[in-house]
Amino acid sequence: MNEIEVDARGLRCPLPVIRLAAAAQDAPAGTRIVVVTSDPAARHDIPAWCRMRDHELIKITQEADPADLRFVVVIRPQPSNAAGGGSGSARSSRAM
Repeated sequence: MNEIEVDARGLRCPLPVIRLAAAAQDAPAGTRIVVVTSDPAARHDIPAWCRMRDHELIKITQEADPADLRFVVVIRPQPSNAAGGGSGSARSSRAM
């Protein structure tokens, strides 16, 4: 299993989630991403990001420095857009 570590200590919202999303973007399913951050908002932001992207948050732990939290996220397979689902960003071709 691949593992990626993201050191987001000292970064404030929304940067820890942006760094997590960047690491996950090209990561294959099954990759574990470990995020270490000192941002207290990450306690809510990272679990919310996992729910929205359908990735699995394995655990949250306190690091040796009490201000730091460690999140372990496992990347799940994402649905294919091959069936014409697209990204949802295309506009309708209907006349307005």
